[in-house]
Amino acid sequence: MATLFDSIDTGPEDDGRTIEGILEEIRTIYASDDRPWVIGYSGGKDSTCALQMIWNAVAKLPKTKRKKPIYVLSSDTLVETPVIVEYINQAIDSINKAAADQGLPIEARKVVPDISDSFWVNLLGKGYPAPSRRFRWCTERLKIDPANAFIKEKVAEFGEVIMVLGVRRAESATRAQVMSLHRIKNSALSRHSSLVGAFVYTPIEAFSTDDVWNYLLQNENPWGGDNRQLLAMYRNAQAGECPLVVDKNTESCGNSRFGCWVCTVVTKDKAMEAMIDNGETWLEPLLDLRDELAATQDPEQKSKYRDYRRRDGRVMFKSDSTDVIPGPYRMSYRKEFLKKLLEAQVEVNRNAPPGEKTVLIHDAELMEIRRLWRSEAGEWEDFVATNVSEILGRALPVEDDDGYRFDGSDGEILEEVCAEYDVPPELLAQLLEVERSVRGLKRRSSVHQRIGAVMEREWRDQEEAVAAHAARKSRDAS
Repeated sequence: MATLFDSIDTGPEDDGRTIEGILEEIRTIYASDDRPWVIGYSGGKDSTCALQMIWNAVAKLPKTKRKKPIYVLSSDTLVETPVIVEYINQAIDSINKAAADQGLPIEARKVVPDISDSFWVNLLGKGYPAPSRRFRWCTERLKIDPANAFIKEKVAEFGEVIMVLGVRRAESATRAQVMSLHRIKNSALSRHSSLVGAFVYTPIEAFSTDDVWNYLLQNENPWGGDNRQLLAMYRNAQAGECPLVVDKNTESCGNSRFGCWVCTVVTKDKAMEAMIDNGETWLEPLLDLRDELAATQDPEQKSKYRDYRRRDGRVMFKSDSTDVIPGPYRMSYRKEFLKKLLEAQVEVNRNAPPGEKTVLIHDAELMEIRRLWRSEAGEWEDFVATNVSEILGRALPVEDDDGYRFDGSDGEILEEVCAEYDVPPELLAQLLEVERSVRGLKRRSSVHQRIGAVMEREWRDQEEAVAAHAARKSRDAS
């Protein structure tokens, strides 16, 4: 079977292109202007192949022509599979060191989501349900926004940038269609689908999977990486590659791809299962947690895990019925899952291979979850800090409170008083939080509006709320 090492068949306009022909094209495009390049690097085979070709091509240019920066951009969602995290971290260090040693204008960087957008802050702090195909809230927050923020920063600095992506038309018909849609006539570049000032270059778009592996295994990795180790990882995980996602047209992960270990968009995490079957048994607690999250998506089980109210306090019903549309995860379940997550972190690190240090949830995320629980749910017992201390054996470095915070003993008093007067403790807790948040301010003009917003929430229990909705429907129908 002919491969790219004979020629590339990409259509009538590109017949006969060889590997050396692509390398020459890379050099020509790179040297033709001052626009910096941003290479999407996930550590998988395709992005490694693209980066390696760029590196080898640019390295052959005279020093006077390799001046403009090349940024190697890796997106860390903070919930990547631990094996991949370690591999990426080592690769970034190696890329930066080798580029400096070889005098190349290449700099590898890692971008992460804002803490307020992180997976655990949204799922545990705010109660967002595990992502699904119908509600995939994770991709934009964890992947698109961090990468786009970096690209926009470079567009603001340089005017325009060229993004180099290791995507291939052979991956899917959808991918091929999207790649053709924005192609500039008589150019190797495409316009980015949503980012003004960003152009896209896809040097390996015509490669087959065999072509990718042939190039990687027949050419030494220029930053000192081991491409055979990469091949072994693929064999162990039987996986595809989770790409750098920079717009909603880029397919997100799924179908046994390397990616987030918490991914519930797919039915089964075949890559994680394969790694465990191939000896990485220390990852079993992660698979168990992922499967538990997936189980909460069962329509028959949603009411068990999720509140009947939305985050804004409203109760939503399915059209023309009294069936409640589930809201965020209940606080009781969020606490239960956080405890399991911390316990899993201890277990994973206890059983991990030497040198592996896995962080499943970061301190900044824990502190933001703590803040959300205390301010939005009246969680005064400080469940987060207490469990970090008890399970991880250390103190959570919380910021010094303003002196007006309530604690667990205050919560007990509040519950006693509320029980006596038949008032929901959460209602009083939120009203007290409103007052606490404006204490000491010279202007308190917003306090009445905020109190009104609290009072407008649904404070009846689910049975009463459903009965009231049914009565209202009956009146409207008569």
